[in-house]
Amino acid sequence: MKKTKAIEAINRRGALLVFPIKNQKEPPSLWGEMFPRSQMRWEWDDSGDSRVANLWHLREELSRCNKVVYSKWFRGRATFFSREVFVGLLACLGKISGLSRGSLSILQTLEEESPLSTKALKKKVKLQGQALEGTYHKVLKPLWNRGLIVGYGEVDEGAFPSLAMGSTQLIFEDLWSEAQKLPREKAVSRLEEALKPNPLFLKELQKQLKLLAEMKPETLRKRVVQGKDLYLD
Repeated sequence: MKKTKAIEAINRRGALLVFPIKNQKEPPSLWGEMFPRSQMRWEWDDSGDSRVANLWHLREELSRCNKVVYSKWFRGRATFFSREVFVGLLACLGKISGLSRGSLSILQTLEEESPLSTKALKKKVKLQGQALEGTYHKVLKPLWNRGLIVGYGEVDEGAFPSLAMGSTQLIFEDLWSEAQKLPREKAVSRLEEALKPNPLFLKELQKQLKLLAEMKPETLRKRVVQGKDLYLD
């Protein structure tokens, strides 16, 4: 399973899940691109399919290669974007309109230091412990949906490595800058064209655009830190 082949597939399709949902062809996935005739069995014992574990490890490598962008954009699932498509996503959705205080706290923390492991991030925003697990994922979700944060490698934290997360503006400064210059109408057209072959991805985009449009104008906020606009308005 080669990294170059995976990157080519992501760039060709614009966006791909890592693993298929219940072995369905839609939305498209890296697994489906690489093993189109094989159903995936999510088993990690000795009898499991080694290709599943190999793709899981490749996911981590791809997330920090800077040639594609890793997120949990589609229903909280591992999703890769081509750089071009992600620029369009940022231009359309990379706003802080209506974000909760908890979401803003996480974003501000990652703007100060990125990437951070799950454990380190929870500690900094005081969302540690099982009782706050639901709150933590709730405030992360809109940041993933709007492309404001990305996944970038993993950190060993006990039995299993945890995803490292970072501010998009810090990790992909060039893409952020490009998105600021891209007119929204052009970005929407680019995304709709790129995602047209993948109707479930297109539907998710339209859902996120609608949610953002419903936010009241007075909730739009903008901060300037060290002379740099941190948010797209």
